Amino acid sequence: MSSIPHDHAAGHGVDREHADHPGGIMRWITTTNHKDIGTLYLWFSFIMFLVGGVMALAIRAELFQPGLQLVEPEFFNQLNTVHGLVMIFGAIMPAAVGFANWQVPLMIGAPDMAFARMNNWSFWLLPFAAVLLLSSFIVPGGAASAGWTLYPPLSVQTGMGMDLTIFAVHIMGASSIMGSINIITTILNMRAPGMTMMKMPLFVWTWLITAYLLIAVMPVLAGAVTMLLTDRHFGTSFFNAAGGGDPVLFQHIFWFFGHPEVYIMILPSFGIVSTIIPAFARKPLFGYASMVYATGSIAILSFLVWAHHMFTVGMAAAGQVFFMYVTMLIAVPTAVKVFNWVATMWKGSMTFETPMLFAIGFIFMFTVGGFTGLVLSLVPVDIVLHDTYYVVAHFHYVLVAGSLFAFFGGLYYWLPKWCGRMYDETLGKWHFWTSFVFFKVTFFPMHFLGLAGMPRRVPDYATQFTDWNEVASIGAFGFGLSQLIFLYAVLKAIRSGPPAPARPWEGSDTLEWTLPSPLPYHTFETPPQVS
Repeated sequence: MSSIPHDHAAGHGVDREHADHPGGIMRWITTTNHKDIGTLYLWFSFIMFLVGGVMALAIRAELFQPGLQLVEPEFFNQLNTVHGLVMIFGAIMPAAVGFANWQVPLMIGAPDMAFARMNNWSFWLLPFAAVLLLSSFIVPGGAASAGWTLYPPLSVQTGMGMDLTIFAVHIMGASSIMGSINIITTILNMRAPGMTMMKMPLFVWTWLITAYLLIAVMPVLAGAVTMLLTDRHFGTSFFNAAGGGDPVLFQHIFWFFGHPEVYIMILPSFGIVSTIIPAFARKPLFGYASMVYATGSIAILSFLVWAHHMFTVGMAAAGQVFFMYVTMLIAVPTAVKVFNWVATMWKGSMTFETPMLFAIGFIFMFTVGGFTGLVLSLVPVDIVLHDTYYVVAHFHYVLVAGSLFAFFGGLYYWLPKWCGRMYDETLGKWHFWTSFVFFKVTFFPMHFLGLAGMPRRVPDYATQFTDWNEVASIGAFGFGLSQLIFLYAVLKAIRSGPPAPARPWEGSDTLEWTLPSPLPYHTFETPPQVS
């Protein structure tokens, strides 16, 4: 360590050490530069998005008609489980961390992340975890097939694919915790002079709060899956009813992680949308302080609502009433955000480039997802709709039209700054409209299927559900193909797009737009003064 300059911790040592950064594959393996690591996260998340998407298309192909078409029921259950895990831990969360790596240092005027080597490590854990998770398909007994929630008794009884899944979840959790520690330290200690907490861009605020949530709940998930592991191999009976354990205990522990996790996946999206809308409305964000407090309120309330996933387990009436009301309460700070976004657009001189289309699409669809969530918060209604396709429709509205649409918008918004080239606006709009329409065609009919009583996670169904399943499956293939437009648009921009000006969007006012496009390898070696 003695050869490293003393001021390495301040970020300056990193600059000297990597003034001539290595080229080729070693640059990406050994990099400690936040921009490189952000790029690695985003590409990894897109690859996992495609992998999870192929699984989703296999599920929808099986459900195109009643009867067993393409895959065995056991394999269908494995696809369902791994699709959920891959999309959550492999696609949505790493994409959010990729945006944090790119944007947090740029938006607060920091030279890099606080712990540059830990940043590299937190990324490189992920590909190995993904390989572990996906290789579970080829071991005896196949992959985990207990749903992405890994409920016992199924998860106690299945084959070694479940063990690989538990280890993969552990490694991904460790990666998340390291990334969160890094983000919190960077935001609290490395802001440019003059940037007080209440001057930080909202994206930075949402990530600060998200990082605290991750540190609070990832160990809870680790505990739950470790107890599963000991039940499976070491003779304990935490969740095994035959030994006096309680399977419902797992649900309590899992959802104490699982509900804050939902907000971990959506809060960074709120931050991205809160950055895009003022830029294209050419107005400051309406109610900045109330947005910050609303984000904090959502984070705190997210710890108090976990058992609304469990209204059917025989909970006492008092518990049902408490969780019902707290779940309704969380709609209040969320509604504050939607109101502020709409108020920001009100009487603004708006233009509708691709990032703005995705942001508006996000608000519209996320609001629909929020309303269906309110429907599910009502105990008597939830008892009827629990584990039906209504629930599937609800959470895909929040996670696909929510998180994913915001990430698409953010990528189109910042791509000119990242790579110094403009994307093709026509391709971007094609990507938005095809995604928007096919998303609706896929997931809106699932509300009808759920209301009619179709259970989720089943490979076969009664013939009265055929029509809407056919519509949903056609929509799913359309949605999948429309993501190839996105891939083409991004690759075309990186390779041959027209050069981007330093500030391609007239209304953008955060610190990264004061830098040249494309961004130099090292930025803010001298911190800017924020007035």
